[in-house]
Amino acid sequence: MEFPELETNRLKLVQVNEEHTGSFFEIMSNDEVTKYYGMDALKDIEEASKIVTFFQRSHESNRGIRWGIIVKETGTFIGTVGLNNLSIPTKKAELGFELHPSHWNKGLMTEAAKEVLRYSFKDLALFRIGAVTFPQNEPSIQLLKRLGFVQEGLLRGYLYQNDSTHDALIFSLMSTEWALN
Repeated sequence: MEFPELETNRLKLVQVNEEHTGSFFEIMSNDEVTKYYGMDALKDIEEASKIVTFFQRSHESNRGIRWGIIVKETGTFIGTVGLNNLSIPTKKAELGFELHPSHWNKGLMTEAAKEVLRYSFKDLALFRIGAVTFPQNEPSIQLLKRLGFVQEGLLRGYLYQNDSTHDALIFSLMSTEWALN
């Protein structure tokens, strides 16, 4: 399947590729970004390169779609948003995202995620999108609620980061609920 490039008022959502590796590393090596990410901060650019390759392979095997978020006005790569654990036959996926701190609190992730949800429910005909986050990650929780996600419960010891396990909250959004937004 050809990679689906998407667009919003301020953003282009494009396939993450090698040219984005340096910017992606800058974001994912930042402890502020990875504090509640579910994985340790990246230590070298080679780790970033492996993740970029993983994003590409996930798309090729129809197991995920990860878009790079580009600010139209500047052409700057500021983060990613996408579908993890994508299963088109069973009509579900999980939403994942991260954004460079200099672009926090500007509505950019809300804008990008809304377009990904539109694509997921309209074009892919998914029924359920899940999302997992740390209970302490208030900005992500608020974003998910703004997008219409409902908290389903607590996953005990679900995330492993910084040599310890952490609980996670699970959220979901059904296509029927999204259609009401």
